[in-house]
Amino acid sequence: MKRLLLVRHGESEWNALRRLQGQADIDLSPAGEAQAEALAGTVRRLAPDRVLTSDLLRARRTAALLGYRDAVAESGLREVHVGDWTGRAIVDIVAEEPLAYRGWRAGEQAPPGGELWADFVARTAGVVAPAMEAADRLLVVCHGGVIRALLQSLLGLEPRRIIPVGPGSLSILARKSGETAFRLELFNYAPGGPILDAPD
Repeated sequence: MKRLLLVRHGESEWNALRRLQGQADIDLSPAGEAQAEALAGTVRRLAPDRVLTSDLLRARRTAALLGYRDAVAESGLREVHVGDWTGRAIVDIVAEEPLAYRGWRAGEQAPPGGELWADFVARTAGVVAPAMEAADRLLVVCHGGVIRALLQSLLGLEPRRIIPVGPGSLSILARKSGETAFRLELFNYAPGGPILDAPD
């Protein structure tokens, strides 16, 4: 059985303020550090044999707090680029550009200067698919958007059908030997309980 373990980084300083960060290199908040530390035991018991992380600070710090300081940093696992929306409060975007925001969340359009969803899905799958061939239990420490993109490429779940992934949470995809299709084994697990209103 192959397993893909997907961890969203702990809450960042901008997550706490509900600011859209995309590829801005924002650190974890104190709450985010605690979330990562709380998840560490669960991840260790799953015994990943290979660990990748986004090269952005919030993901690398989460990987370190999980006990994987030597995780391989991959720029291809960065969050989706949100262009002109970087740093803006989500509530302001929703108030000023509600249709554009809903279209972005559904994967149908990009923010001005931002990355197309289809390009993002291809970028993230291009890192994870070959890595899965070389591991039985691959841990990927990344971002909520990356996890939604991988759920689309590996399970066919469109982003409009997926709630935002909670910070400091674990999702698992599994594939039986000899099969090509993944199944969703766990989604949005966090030791302190699920975060159902997670920020993008």
